[in-house]
Amino acid sequence: MTAQLVTPNAHLNLHKFTTKQYQLMYESGVFAESDRYELINGEIREMSPIGRKHVACIIRLVKLFEKKLGDRAMVSAQNSILLDNHAQPQPDLAILKWRDDFYASALPIPDDILLIIEVTDSTIAYDRDVKSPLYAANGIPEMWLFDVNQQIIEGYSQPSASGYKRVQRYEQGDTLSINAFPEVIFNWEALF
Repeated sequence: MTAQLVTPNAHLNLHKFTTKQYQLMYESGVFAESDRYELINGEIREMSPIGRKHVACIIRLVKLFEKKLGDRAMVSAQNSILLDNHAQPQPDLAILKWRDDFYASALPIPDDILLIIEVTDSTIAYDRDVKSPLYAANGIPEMWLFDVNQQIIEGYSQPSASGYKRVQRYEQGDTLSINAFPEVIFNWEALF
């Protein structure tokens, strides 16, 4: 009898889920209402608990974006978007093109999305290294990453298959605007 050398991770049998399978799991009650999951690259990932600073930042951003954008766009907080056949993330905020049906007929897809905002207090590496490239590869024109601990905003634009080509850092005293609405100015102080 001969021994076989088994190398770690030589043949992992991973099952990649499609967005359709993922949605069917939700509809059939596989997940509890209180469960927080998202589908990233075919993998169902549990989302981190939301801390106090995170919650406050999202509430502030929703109020501010709705006030500044009015009926020009829709603000979707912590709701699913459909990127491709293997990705249905739940960004903290998605600024969407206006649709009269409020997206009742279908989840927002990349063509509907003007800006994604991810707020982080403990998941910055995941948001920067996993979600940001996914958004860029799917053509999301712009993403803002809010680090509530350091009080820094990173702005990502010019999406490509390998990630965003342009990254800009915003700190106290800076102003920002969404590429889709350059005339709408946000002061860093109001965002934090």
